[in-house]
Amino acid sequence: MKHIPRRRKILSYAAAGCLAFGINMQAWAADDIVIGASMPMTGVFGFAGIPLNVGFQDYVKIINDAGGIDGRKIRYIPEDTSYAVDKSIAAFNRITASEKISLYYGDSTGFAKTVNAELNRRGNILMAGTSFATELNDPKEFPFQFIPGPDYSQMIGILLEYIAKTQPGARIALVNSDTEFGRDPVTATEKRAGDLGLKIVAKIATPPTSIDVSTEVLKLRRADPDYTIFHGYVLAPLPEFMAQMKQLGLKSKFMGTFWSMDNGIWANSAQVADGYMGVMPYRYYFDTEGSSPMLDKIRQLHREYQPTYYTQGFLTAMLMIEAVKRTLDAKKDLTAANMKAALNSIKNFDTGGIIGVPISIPGNTVPVGRVYQYDGANKTMKPVSDWIKIAK
Repeated sequence: MKHIPRRRKILSYAAAGCLAFGINMQAWAADDIVIGASMPMTGVFGFAGIPLNVGFQDYVKIINDAGGIDGRKIRYIPEDTSYAVDKSIAAFNRITASEKISLYYGDSTGFAKTVNAELNRRGNILMAGTSFATELNDPKEFPFQFIPGPDYSQMIGILLEYIAKTQPGARIALVNSDTEFGRDPVTATEKRAGDLGLKIVAKIATPPTSIDVSTEVLKLRRADPDYTIFHGYVLAPLPEFMAQMKQLGLKSKFMGTFWSMDNGIWANSAQVADGYMGVMPYRYYFDTEGSSPMLDKIRQLHREYQPTYYTQGFLTAMLMIEAVKRTLDAKKDLTAANMKAALNSIKNFDTGGIIGVPISIPGNTVPVGRVYQYDGANKTMKPVSDWIKIAK
């Protein structure tokens, strides 16, 4: 795997973004299918927003280079929001005031919840975003939104399925950030663990940043879990937890969810992260298992490693455009209800290897994922389970 400095990588993403946006700007037409986006390309979420944006642009370009949808071009219009709800709403209002938007991408759970009433009022926009919040997985409350993967409760459900099969009756500790994001799956996790005969022996909440975790580690020492599941973090304070627990001789296996599973974030903590596991809805850039024409295409477009955030953007664009294609093939108008119905008609759909099994979208999520484990010596995530499909 080729690694390049973070600054150079960000500059290359930015250059690609400007180029792709320029290409989109050249072919405006009244019958274009337009995707708007509140995209967090600066600020605390810029590490994810920049590659997310490029993933969107790449898939849109692939479709347009192939002739679009029935000859209609896709036009993608992102605005940087710095991961701020007020800026996201302002961007949404600007873009929808000047364009006939059929599809939209949001930058946060807060934005998704705030804009939901307006989406329902308009009835002409299908939306997805960065959020995997369990709350959004409700077709009645959020009828015109979807999540491009499992929600957070489903993610941990996938981990619990793996644990129950690997070590029946295992003892589990939950460690989450004391935020809405971190608390999201706790209740569902406790219920699902009980259903599977697993024991929750500790629940610990911390600030969502790097902190002194010695007190929390002592609690974990007393609980002596077989598995410690982290949620609500990207990186810190996970390395601190794992290092101190290993120093105390604890044999707990460590697990996480999507935002702490990108291969690149562990490069500087490879030794302590060795053996760390977690759920990933997508295949990694470097995964060559089986047939994967879309991953092959991505590797042709980008010789350097693309993070999982890129893959999320790429797949989201794919699913949005597939919903539009199915709606138009059925000779229906591009209303939000028609596009969501078309999205929910997706059954056993081949993503070209982005996800390793055919997918279905029965509600607001793509309820499938795989457990990967970090190999510290090779600095690579490797699969340790089959693809696990989960019901709500």
